[in-house]
Formats: sequence, structure tokens, C-alpha cells
Amino acid sequence: MPTPSSPRALLQLALDDLSREQIFALLDQVAAQVDIIEVGTPLLMRYGVEIITDIKRRYPGPKVLSDTKIMDAAHYEAVLSFDAGADYVTILALTDDGSVTEAVRAAAEYEGRQIVADMICVPDLPARAHQLAALGVDVIAVHTGVDQQAQGRTPLDDLRELTDAQAGVPLAVAGGIARETLADYLALGPHIVIVGGGITGRPDPAAEVAHLHARLTQGLS
Repeated sequence: MPTPSSPRALLQLALDDLSREQIFALLDQVAAQVDIIEVGTPLLMRYGVEIITDIKRRYPGPKVLSDTKIMDAAHYEAVLSFDAGADYVTILALTDDGSVTEAVRAAAEYEGRQIVADMICVPDLPARAHQLAALGVDVIAVHTGVDQQAQGRTPLDDLRELTDAQAGVPLAVAGGIARETLADYLALGPHIVIVGGGITGRPDPAAEVAHLHARLTQGLS
């Protein structure tokens, strides 16, 4: 299994607005071609952390990310996902340092588990990235939310800013990425590329995963 230090970017499939039946029908086709399966916040709200356990049991190869977007009670909430089998748990970078520290502490209690800091709505990205790195987060995620995308914003400039900041932590990027825009992001060297609607919103999601997987595996932009 690749890690965020791999020479190629990892492909993270974000699952947000699908039913259980749709999730498993898709993963039956594509699980072998994705590095990380993201259990999105809407799925957690709809099905609870049990969906994490179900995915891990059925697809033992890929890592699973629980997009909890933790803001408070960080140790307790992170443990809920780690106990369910999550490999990664997200915390909002906007929360206080104490919560970040508690999430990192929770990850340390489980072998190989990691904390991803979601940078959505952070005003000073470079400064917060360096703070988060010092607090021990494992991955920093550049994230332009759906509502921000509707206003024409993309994560590309934010990724460029964080790449230049060189905080020393692997970077993930999410927010409207699809095959048509992939090259722009890969040019900046992210460690993880997160694609949701660019896969699940297409007529043939499995074909989209195959296409993206091939481009990342071959190191093509």
C-alpha cells in the first residue's frame, strides 16, 4: 500500500451522497484502483461509523478516511472512528490547538493511524500549516467546499500557497477536481488527490476511476 511519501500522488475517492447500495456497487468495481476510500461527512451522518467497519471488512486493501471534521471533543470523536477501523480521521484546522493535540493523541494510540487537518475557511494558510505541523498532524488537506465552489472558487491557488509554504507535511487537495483539471493540480505535486463528484457524478464512475488511476500510476499530468 502506498503512503503519502510515495513518488506518485495517491487517489482518494470521496463518497458523500450515495446510498449504501450505490457505495458497494461502485466499490466492487473500483476498490482495487483507489488508495483511500473517504467516508464523507454526509455518509457518517446518515449511517454512522458502522459504514466504516463495513467498508474495511469488504475491501481490506485501500485505506479508509473518516471525514469527521472534528471541532471539539477531539480525542473521543477520533477514537469512535479509529475503533470502527478508520486509518485517517479529519479535524478542522480552524479548531483550537488543544483539540488538534487531542486528536493527534488519539491517533498515536492506534498503530499506523493518522490525523488529517482540513484547511477549509482558514484565513492564513501558511501560518496555520506550520502550526499544525508543529502540533503533529500527519496530512494537511487543501479543501474548497461545495458552497465555495458554487461561487467560482477552486483549491488551486490555496494548494500553490501551501506548497510554497513548505510546512513539511504531506498535502492533500480536494474541491471540484476531475480528469479535466487533474493536470493543474499534479503540477504542484500534492501527495493525495481527492476526487468526489468528478467520479460519482459522471455517467460511468468506474471508467473515471480507471482513467485517473492510470494517469497517476504512469506519473502523467
